[in-house]
Amino acid sequence: MTWYLPFTSVEFFLLLFFVVLYGGYLYRIKRLAHQFHQKANALWVKTVLRTLYMGLLIVALLGPSFGAMTKEIRTNGKDVLIAVDLSPSMNATDVPPSRLEKVKQEIREFLVQSNADRVGLIGFSSEAFMVTPFTYDNSALELFVQSLRTPLAPPEAARLTPALELAAQKFRESDTGRSTERSKILVIFTDGETFGENTKAATAPLVNQGIHVFTVGTGTYEGGKIPEGRGFKQDQDGNTVVTRLVPEALQEIAQRTNGSYYEINQSISELPRLVSAVNAVQSELRQTKVVEVAANKYLYPLLVALFLIVVDVLWTLQVLKI
Repeated sequence: MTWYLPFTSVEFFLLLFFVVLYGGYLYRIKRLAHQFHQKANALWVKTVLRTLYMGLLIVALLGPSFGAMTKEIRTNGKDVLIAVDLSPSMNATDVPPSRLEKVKQEIREFLVQSNADRVGLIGFSSEAFMVTPFTYDNSALELFVQSLRTPLAPPEAARLTPALELAAQKFRESDTGRSTERSKILVIFTDGETFGENTKAATAPLVNQGIHVFTVGTGTYEGGKIPEGRGFKQDQDGNTVVTRLVPEALQEIAQRTNGSYYEINQSISELPRLVSAVNAVQSELRQTKVVEVAANKYLYPLLVALFLIVVDVLWTLQVLKI
């Protein structure tokens, strides 16, 4: 039988507080008894009783754990890859503070609310690269999300094909043994400016692998300027570049892969709908395991202490005769 009593400074302070106060009380009663030439022997009965239930309260507060209980742990096989557009247009401020910063905020909320088992992170512009592979550690993943910056990717305009191909490759590499039963989801955050790119060929492997693609358009249809240096980005003719949300390619990708399209801008966030859709994708039961854990038994000393407190209140003893 194993006991776990994590004795903290709080419990030590409470115990010390009781000893000091009750010690002062005992000293005062004994001093009065001496002045009246009496013996306060009845006082010790109450002292033992109160010390006992105070000790039991401290033990209950510590949360003693002994014995063992069984607990069933289930893990669901749902892998999610998040692809984030890191092209310069994601610095546009039509979605404050910027498109990319807004996306990072939304991803952090997504990690908290989704029921994904493992999550990986992809960055892309004209090329795609893994920021972090599939991981169960959402806390570590949040640090990588926070570190996302547009200079991490080539400064050219974004292309969806490299991100789709890399996602298909990473899901294919994870298909070993029972992992082939895992549900696979790709979530793409981008403004959709692909300049006529044809993604039909790149989505075919995703469809064959049963990968659901959810696309999230980030930006406004009115568009925004791209900060560059002390001003804004200009084209070869010296005109200020205005980048706009282009949803058509994103809608087509989502439709071909049994996914959905959502939008994020300064006035609307469809993240709750995205989370609901991802959570609704049926995941395979990966593993059911029964483990033994220590059982917290704080209730027993607490009940005994409460009973002794009631006895202390109802049972009166005459300590001094005046």
